Amino acid sequence: MSADNSFEDLTVPLRNLLNSVQCVRDRVKDGESNESNGGFNLANFWDTLNQAAKAVSQEATKLSLAFSKPPQPSQDDVEILARSMQKSVLSLSTVYYWLPKSQGISLRRLVRDATLDGLDGVIQLVEVLLSSPLQSLSQEQLSSTGGVWLACDQFAHLPSDNQAAVGGLLSSHLGVVKDAIEEMEQARAESVDPLSNELEDEDEEEPRGNMDTYWSERDRQVLAPCGGLMKTAAACLRKLSAAVKASGSVATPQTVAQLDDLADVTKMISPGVDDLALTLYPPMDYSGVENNACQLASILKKVLEIIRSSHVCLEADLTWVQFLERAVEHNLHKIQDLVQVSI
Repeated sequence: MSADNSFEDLTVPLRNLLNSVQCVRDRVKDGESNESNGGFNLANFWDTLNQAAKAVSQEATKLSLAFSKPPQPSQDDVEILARSMQKSVLSLSTVYYWLPKSQGISLRRLVRDATLDGLDGVIQLVEVLLSSPLQSLSQEQLSSTGGVWLACDQFAHLPSDNQAAVGGLLSSHLGVVKDAIEEMEQARAESVDPLSNELEDEDEEEPRGNMDTYWSERDRQVLAPCGGLMKTAAACLRKLSAAVKASGSVATPQTVAQLDDLADVTKMISPGVDDLALTLYPPMDYSGVENNACQLASILKKVLEIIRSSHVCLEADLTWVQFLERAVEHNLHKIQDLVQVSI
């Protein structure tokens, strides 16, 4: 039997494995959880899930090593390795399905995404093995094997419950918003019009040649309340994150659902801040500034309204909620007054 035919025989179990893992991945991506009838144990779930992830990592290592150096594995050996890999993948996906929605949609999404990452890693590894008939440990094979390890390692670092999951999401949103604010402040500091010390001629028919590069004095007036609105968004996320950490509860389905509501409504804050920031760069689009400021203000008002009605908002928290509500209104009105005069 030629070497080519021998390798072709080895690809059969690998292709079967690839098809199997791809089917499992599709089911995990679109499938629903198995709702528990009150007997779900979260601690047991995490123990079992972490063991399942470790098994996938170990089986990926065995499979990769078998194709890393001569002698070439036998077809029987590859079939055994493929079955073991398939078993570990099925186990991982089965444990994922144990997690009911009642434990939190936010938590379940994170576990689902981690499971998909692990399955994608296995798929990539098998595809690399199928495309590398020679007995050599390629950089691509090393990289794909390491990808499975990283994907499986992340299970141990996932948030333990929905409170932690939502808190992590809020921190992530806050990081994006802070980056947008810092970029805008840096651009504002670096963008100095060399003619800014000269009085602008309001009746000047021809605009200065550098108007598309530098903010005008009017633009800078608009920047101040826009920056204020963006900072209000950051303060909202920061205060809410602290409230979720201090008062968030997963004791009842109602409190779990309220945490999910907070996660869903706040996910629009960072895109809203980005949209507003994009319209602020010179040449400033006043109409776009007003539209995006109104949209961001609407998002923040909705967020603050939901915070008010959630269990994380204690009586002492009403002070900062009311302050931020006033800050949203103040900055929005100032933006509207400035841009409407400027249009």
